[in-house]
Amino acid sequence: MPAALHAIGFLTRVPVPLGPVDPDEPPRLAPAVPWFPLVGALVGALAGGILTLVDLLPGAGPSGVAAALALAAGIVVTGALHEDGLADTADGLGVHGDRERRLAVLRDSRLGTFGALALLVWGLTAWSALRPLRVEDAVLALVAAGALSRWAIVLHAAFATPARPDGAVHALRVDATTGTLATVAAVLVAMPALGPGGGAVAIAVAIAVALLTATGARRAFGGITGDTCGAAAALTQAAVLVVALAFAA
Repeated sequence: MPAALHAIGFLTRVPVPLGPVDPDEPPRLAPAVPWFPLVGALVGALAGGILTLVDLLPGAGPSGVAAALALAAGIVVTGALHEDGLADTADGLGVHGDRERRLAVLRDSRLGTFGALALLVWGLTAWSALRPLRVEDAVLALVAAGALSRWAIVLHAAFATPARPDGAVHALRVDATTGTLATVAAVLVAMPALGPGGGAVAIAVAIAVALLTATGARRAFGGITGDTCGAAAALTQAAVLVVALAFAA
């Protein structure tokens, strides 16, 4: 359970009792990696619960209010962790300069034009994909998107090395065992939620997003950062929701 609690504490803003941390101990985030997809699924389930409740209000479903509040619930429980990473990464990619200049932009907490546009496109895409789905399909799509987007973080970290000598991403060590366990967890969530066809496509899409973002991070920043991990998660979430819409009955 300590590993699961670390996954919850790292990926969400839910207060969990982690206990005292010994600075001489190695980072304990690595054992939490297999739990990433399951924590993501729980976040998706919470968002799905909000969608289900709001959809009971007259007109909330057809108007898209339920979908919007479901996405908002996921953002709140995670503290906009992944959305912030997407915005910072977009700002870093949009700046003119060398890698050091781009890395400096990633550390800047201010929101730039490219970051704002990335968030706008992300929000519209996720909302547009979620809104037409039936309630039960939307809930399953949110669960699958939550699991696969956090799995994409694991893949993203496995595909590239950190860009900086410091940062929390160094604690995100993915080896064969933890990576395999995370993959099994993600597949076991996505396949039943989206069905064989939709699940297989969504899994392939998550791999593609993780690989492309890792490749782009290497070229633009010299490696991955916490922000690029967040960007990989946010992009995968929106992409999986689009896949769910495409395979909806």
